[in-house]
Amino acid sequence: MTRAVLSLGSNLGDRLGELRRAVAALRDVLVLTSGVYETPPWGDPDQPAYLNAVVLVVDPAAGPRDWLTRARAVEDAAGRVRDPARRYGPRSIDVDVVTVWDDRDEPVLRDDPELTLPHPRAHLRAFVLRPWLDIQPYGRLPGHGWLTDLLNAAPLADDAVALRPRPDMTLESTG
Repeated sequence: MTRAVLSLGSNLGDRLGELRRAVAALRDVLVLTSGVYETPPWGDPDQPAYLNAVVLVVDPAAGPRDWLTRARAVEDAAGRVRDPARRYGPRSIDVDVVTVWDDRDEPVLRDDPELTLPHPRAHLRAFVLRPWLDIQPYGRLPGHGWLTDLLNAAPLADDAVALRPRPDMTLESTG
């Protein structure tokens, strides 16, 4: 059995609807869903604010590449278009594989151009780590440490303050 943390983000169209459709697409492997956070754009400031969340998923037969395939299928179903000129540009939905644990509950470490684990920039993204705390309060990002320590230290402490919890938004599946 493998477990994975997936990060969800949307800043185009019906942002909450996109997150809900992503959760619905993962329903068969979904264990936990974080709250929703509104966040400023990261890496490319000339775009609308994002809604972000994190999910914990489990599948007895999935390997790391299976999680990537699943993430891309969710993006494809939403009509995600990648603009090579704007790597961090706006998107209808973004699903990133943040980290994966194997059937012995060991973190999978992988340095592959298509799938690096843990995600190579997760330790720099408050919009990933803060929602992750919702579902794993004592979570650790493999190779980087405790989520709370990462969020309370520079450079993330300032970014974490800019995240706005949205308790008025929930991620129930749209079916």
